[in-house]
This record gives sequence, structure tokens and C-alpha cells, in this order.
Amino acid sequence: MIQKAKGTYDIYGDYGKRLLYVEELIEGLMEKYNYEYFRTPIFESSSLFHRGVGDTTDIVTKETYDFKDRGDRDLTLRPEGTAGIVRSYIENKMYGNHNIPVKAWYYGPMFRYERPQSGRYREFYQFGVEAFGSSDALMDAEIISIPVNLYKLLGLKGIKVNINTLGDNESRNNYRNALIEYFKPYINDLCEDCQERYNKNPLRILDCKVDHNLDVMKNAPRTIDYLNETSKEHFENVKKYLDSMNIDYEINTNLVRGLDYYTHTVFEVEASVEGFGSQNVLCGGGRYDNLVETLDGPKTSGVGFAMGMERLMTALEYENVEMPLIDGIDCYVIPMSENEKDYAMHICGDLRLNGFITEIDYNNRNLKNNFKNADKFNSKFIIIIGEQEKDSGILTIKNNGAKEEYKISHDELIDFLDENMGE
Repeated sequence: MIQKAKGTYDIYGDYGKRLLYVEELIEGLMEKYNYEYFRTPIFESSSLFHRGVGDTTDIVTKETYDFKDRGDRDLTLRPEGTAGIVRSYIENKMYGNHNIPVKAWYYGPMFRYERPQSGRYREFYQFGVEAFGSSDALMDAEIISIPVNLYKLLGLKGIKVNINTLGDNESRNNYRNALIEYFKPYINDLCEDCQERYNKNPLRILDCKVDHNLDVMKNAPRTIDYLNETSKEHFENVKKYLDSMNIDYEINTNLVRGLDYYTHTVFEVEASVEGFGSQNVLCGGGRYDNLVETLDGPKTSGVGFAMGMERLMTALEYENVEMPLIDGIDCYVIPMSENEKDYAMHICGDLRLNGFITEIDYNNRNLKNNFKNADKFNSKFIIIIGEQEKDSGILTIKNNGAKEEYKISHDELIDFLDENMGE
């Protein structure tokens, strides 16, 4: 038997219904925020992610799915969404759009070759948002508010934002130099990856999963101590706007995020999820004012976030969050013989086009078994079509809850169901 690849999973049944509900909620929320839907290719030029995500990140050095196509081109299955959105923004010259800022949202599969574990897969789905063309702290706060409001709408509790700032280029460089001096005496105490990061991107040392409990890590310099006045003002404004929206946040000076392109604001959003322990982070993001330029576009401010859908769905499951899922169907249509199937399908077409969830007997069951099948579908109404119903156009309709039977003409069927569906 052929089985699914390691690190992937199938979606079906109740999980599929719950996932579709969350996806529809996301789509509706994005409409309220006036963000435009983007969809970029699942594979892109490998250089996009090497330059965009960063050559020193674990994603690029250890986790990407890289391959050559038949034209000997180096391609990569996208490991995250931001770089592809930025590429699309540049390639389609959206920086010339009169409607600035450009506000985008995306949803789709990403791929990383990492050790599969609970809520973490090699193929995973990500929802993300990017906004280009505004350096105002107001945009940072709006971006942060989106996942916060989504989690509230879904019914998660204890939602909190962890926030930090890396400052602008000047501040970030000052901080980088401070880290180099600080870690120099301890370089041999760090893991092999961090020793390599020391020369390429010392900020990545603070994101290490191996050395994070060492005292040298806990006592490292803080980003906020190396901010210039412009960066301090930006960060204060972000906090002010979060306060105005009554969004709870906590300054976490160890937060740097795992990607190379961040400047100024970085954040993570967590919720109190029973069973998640200390790993309650559901979403992360920040500002990246250099990324568009790094990928050959004009100097453009950007800010965004991304969240893994698998982790969100697990959180909702752990918290027993109820969702208003559709349980059952509206109509179950029974053709009594082969001769009535064409007319029965005509009826089904009318019902579905008018918004009624409809099933039909595909397997030539007898009447008794069809009634049982209608009960399995939890159907509100049963429509029986025999030779007499087909010839006369007068349908036999049974209210499956009240156990009442009606004779309704085909022309009056939709109006009858509209009036009685709630009973």
C-alpha cells in the first residue's frame, strides 16, 4: 500500500469542516481590514529565498526543498510566504500603485524539511499578511491587531503580544557590534551553529534552540539599549497604538525572530492553551524596511506576520473551542426507480442553485433503507419522486423532524422550503 510522505497529512471529516470554518473566518476578517488576496507560485527561484530569508537562517541552510528542473534551473519549494509576496510586489510594479499602502494576505502550503512532531509538518499551511509602503508605526499596530482579533473571534483565551524592536539600520548595526564584542570571550562555549552565526549574523545567536538556557545568553546586551532617537520614537508609537486598541503586550528584549530581514518592530502572539506548556506562541512577524530593496526593488517599507494553521487548529482542539458547523443536510431526494432519476437530478439542480444542501440516492436503495440513509445525513426534508410525481409535477415531501407529509408542486418547492426550513 502506498502511504503519504513523512511529514504530511490528510484533511477530511470533521477536521476538514473545522478548517474550512477558520479559513472562511480569515477571509471575512481580511475583507474587513481591506486587504487583497495574493497567491504566488509554490516553487520559486532558489535565490529568492537565499537572499530574502537569509543564507544564515536554519530555514535556508537546513530545511529547504531544493531541486533542479529539466532546464537546469535551481528552484525551491517555498518555505515561507513573505519572500514570494515581495517578489510579486516588485515584479508587478505595485510600488507605482496609487493605492498605497499595498495590503496583501495569503494562505497556502509551505515546505520545510524538519523533524515532524505534534503540530509541525514538512508540508504545512500558513496564513500571512504583508503591507508595503508605510513606515508609520500605525501600520505595525494594525498588523499586530489582525491575529489578536482573529484569536478573539475564534474564542481563544489569554491572548498576549510579546514585542521587541531591533531599531533602524543604524540601531541594528550598533547592536550587532555590541553582540560581537560581548560574545567574543564565550565563542568556544557556543554550539557549532552559533560559532558560524557569530561571523555572519550574531543576532541569530539569540534565537538558538541549543544554547538558549546558558547564562551568557540570558545576560546578552538588549536591543532597546542601542536604539537611536528615531527608533525609540517608533517603538513608543507602536506601544501607544496598541494601548489605544486595548491589546495586551509585554516587552520581551530577547525576541529577535528567526529571519534576517527584520528591522524595528518584531512580535509574537500567544494564547493560554491548556496542554501547550510554555510554547503558546501561535503567530509571529515584524517590520522589514530593507527587504524590498534587497530583492532589487525600490526602497520600500514593509511589515507583516505569518501563522501556521496546524498549530492554530491544535490550539482550538485543546481548548475545546466550539464552531457553528453545519450538521446535516436540507434535502434528501429519493427517485423510486431508474425512470425517475433524470427528473430527480433536475430537482437536485434547482435545490442546490437556490442554496439548499442536497443529497440523492445513488445506489438504488429500497424506501426503508433510504429513510435510514436520510437519518444518517440528518436531513431536514425528504423528497420522494415516483412515476406519479414525475408525471404530475406534484412532489411528495416529508418533514423528517415533524414526520409530516406534504404534496407540493414543483413550482412551489423553493418557496415552501424557504418558509419551512427553520421549523
